[in-house]
Amino acid sequence: MKLYGYFRSSTAYRVRIALNLKGVLVKHVPVHMLRGGGEQHQPAYRAINPQGVIPTLVDGDVRLGQSLAIIEYLEETRPTPALLPADPLDRARVRQLANIIACDIHPIDNLRVLTYITTRLGASAQQKADWYRHWILEGFKAFEALIADDPRTGAFCHGDQPGLADLCLIPQVYNARRFDCPLDDFPTIARIDAACNALEAFRKAAPENQIDAPPAG
Repeated sequence: MKLYGYFRSSTAYRVRIALNLKGVLVKHVPVHMLRGGGEQHQPAYRAINPQGVIPTLVDGDVRLGQSLAIIEYLEETRPTPALLPADPLDRARVRQLANIIACDIHPIDNLRVLTYITTRLGASAQQKADWYRHWILEGFKAFEALIADDPRTGAFCHGDQPGLADLCLIPQVYNARRFDCPLDDFPTIARIDAACNALEAFRKAAPENQIDAPPAG
C-alpha cells in the first residue's frame, strides 16, 4: 500500500492518523505541493489522481483520492479499531463533526484557494492570513458548541477512543496554531487535541515527523 502525500497537507495528515490507528503499514510517497509549481499538477501524478490533489491511496489495483473516502475505505476493509460508532445516530454525529472541518473549513482555506485569492484577486499577505483565521474560528465556534456540553463527548470527540472526528480536528488545530489563530475560546477542542497528541498514532502522523519534512532548525 502506498500513500501519496505532503508532510503539511492536513488531508494527508488525517489519513496518516487513520493508518497508524489501524496499524496498517504503508509506503509514503512525497508529492511536493510547492516545488516547480506543485508536483501534484504534473502529468506523472495526474496519471495517478486526475484531480491533482493530495492525498492518494494505492492499494493493489485500488486508487483512491479524497481523504474521507480513503478513511471510509480503510474503515470498511480494516474495521478494527473502529473509527465510527455502531449506532446510526452516533455515526451521524461523528460525521457531522468531521464535515465541519472537511467540508466547511478546509476547502476554503486550502492551498488552491489561498493561491487564487493572492495571485488572481490580489489579496495581500495580511488579507490572506485574516481570511484563513476567520474561517477556522467560525468553524471552531460551531465545533466547540457541539462537543462542549454533549454527554457523548468523552476523552475524545465521541466517547473515549479516537475516531473520524478527531482525525479531522487535530490537523486543523495544527494549522490554526501555525497561523496564530487564538484558541482561548475553545477549551474542549484544546483538551481533545492534547488527548490525541498523547497517542503515538497521532504523534507519528504529525507533519514534522514525515520523511519529506524539512530538517528542524
